[in-house]
Amino acid sequence: MLVLSRQKDETIIIGDDIEITVVDIRGDKVRLGVSAPKSISVHRKEVYDAIRRENREAAQVKPEDLSGLGKAKPNAPNPGPNPGAGGAGGSGPGSPGPNKGPGKP
Repeated sequence: MLVLSRQKDETIIIGDDIEITVVDIRGDKVRLGVSAPKSISVHRKEVYDAIRRENREAAQVKPEDLSGLGKAKPNAPNPGPNPGAGGAGGSGPGSPGPNKGPGKP
C-alpha cells in the first residue's frame, strides 16, 4: 500500500483522470473529494462490499425461485399526483402560483 501525506486542499492524482482532494480535516476525520469520470464508480468500501455481497446472492437465485413473482396481487389504482405537493413552479396550496408574489392577489 502506498501511503501519502497531504494537507487540506492538496490533491492526489490517480492515472490521468482521477483526483482525490483533502477537503477538510477535523480531529480524527478527513473529508475527501473525489473527481472521476462517470464511467468509474466511486463508493465507500463498506458500501462496495455490500453491493458485491448482494450481487453474489442475486447470482445464486434459481429460476424456480422466481416463478411466483408474476403472480403478485395487483396494486391499488394510482390516485395521481398529490395536489398539495407544490414543488418548483407548482400552484398547489401554499404556493403563490404563476406571476403572483407575496401580497399580490
